[in-house]
Amino acid sequence: MLELGTRNLELRTKKMASLLDMRRRIKSVKNTQQITKAMKMVAAAKLKRAQDRVTSSRPFAGKMSAVLGGLSAKVADEFSHPLLDARGDEKYLIILVSADKGLAGAFNANVIKAVQAFMKENADKPTEMIPVGRKGRDFFKRRDVKFTEEYLGLTGSGQVRLQDALDIAAKVIKTFTEDETIDKVFIAFTEFKTVLSQKPIIEQLLPIPRDVEAEYIYEQPASEIFGKLLPKQVETQIYRGMIESVASEQGSRMTAMDSASKNAGELIDSLTLNMNRIRQAAITKEIIEVVSGAAAA
Repeated sequence: MLELGTRNLELRTKKMASLLDMRRRIKSVKNTQQITKAMKMVAAAKLKRAQDRVTSSRPFAGKMSAVLGGLSAKVADEFSHPLLDARGDEKYLIILVSADKGLAGAFNANVIKAVQAFMKENADKPTEMIPVGRKGRDFFKRRDVKFTEEYLGLTGSGQVRLQDALDIAAKVIKTFTEDETIDKVFIAFTEFKTVLSQKPIIEQLLPIPRDVEAEYIYEQPASEIFGKLLPKQVETQIYRGMIESVASEQGSRMTAMDSASKNAGELIDSLTLNMNRIRQAAITKEIIEVVSGAAAA
């Protein structure tokens, strides 16, 4: 009888410990769920502002590219400009726009994979990089990619300052004009489609392609027009890439946090159900023991 009582006491102690663990885990998951819900709300607020900027900037950036492409196609071949003249195809410079923070679903992984695939396709060409964002910088730093410059902490607030884009553009233009070994400059960023859809793309930034045919009439000398418009085109496309990436990051984070909150709710329900089953089993067993003891007496 003494051994049976001791064994029952041990079983009750284990069940009590199991119930305490369940309660602690449920509390921990609930705390995590509160955090993910808060992060979703913050991302939604930042996404609205970023989406408005993307919507307002796309028409200008698209028209700017079309006008410059059309003008450059009509310019005589003897006209020369360092940002327009085609070079060889031996060495590349990539501007990679990623996030400074994680918890954004597959946002960072997708744009990094796109750049990796691009570099693999052009493995015979030396490639340098200007990372804009900590996640892309950290990834390619571990793979010994040469950085011309790096820019961190520019998009963490969910906003993009125009001056930051102008500074990056000035560095890119200076590097491209001074280092004649660099033949092409590309910009890699994530284009915002919808909250659930973002597409990583890689576009040629320099030299400006002359492959767009359009009918434009201009009176000023080509040197005067392109001297002002070509640097502006670089600034516009870099700024566009940064605000597109910020909107994509916030959309991806909002979706990821919403999914995490739902998963946390499902886990809480499952843990609560298991806890209730354990507690009910313990209560049922105690009742059976009491009834059995009374019957034996």
